[in-house]
Amino acid sequence: MDSEKLKQFIIPIALIVLIFVGLGYTGSKIYENYQSYTAANEEVAQKTATVQEKQAKLDEYKRKEQEEKAKENESKNSEKPFYKPVMSGLDTEAVIAGEFAEVLQLVRANQIKVRSIKYDYDPKDDAFVSGAGSQYNVARLNMEMVGNYSNYDNFLKEMYKHEHFLDIQTAEIVPYKKNKKILLINFKVKLYAKK
Repeated sequence: MDSEKLKQFIIPIALIVLIFVGLGYTGSKIYENYQSYTAANEEVAQKTATVQEKQAKLDEYKRKEQEEKAKENESKNSEKPFYKPVMSGLDTEAVIAGEFAEVLQLVRANQIKVRSIKYDYDPKDDAFVSGAGSQYNVARLNMEMVGNYSNYDNFLKEMYKHEHFLDIQTAEIVPYKKNKKILLINFKVKLYAKK
């Protein structure tokens, strides 16, 4: 009789056990899914931070690249042409003479007196001579001059604005001991010309 009374409760007890087992199984799956969800969220947050960091670096590189392009464009626009003589096949002295005449004209126009000039044609230590000597003539001039401050200032400004490429190497200025308004100038410049 006890077993007959128990038979009535076996199905509900089995259902209750199945419900608890199902709830336990479902709960463990929900917990596993929650853990994998939080891990995925953390991974997404890390990757988002990495992407933002990489994007910031990319933006910085793009900004630097734009600055470099702007500098290149500026330097291309500011490049001066090389002096080109009217006649071809001349020696270095004859080719440079035209450009040297332009420099002397600037000296005279600014009322600067030249004490001496030393020439060095196609110096071996020049990058143009060693790298492209067949295309360019070079003359290094060492000029000793005398002038006042304002005339020398105007001369330097005009040399800077000179229409052809030249390289001002050094400009040593010493005031004259007897009259401080007068300058003794040692001016070194390289003149370049295409052959």
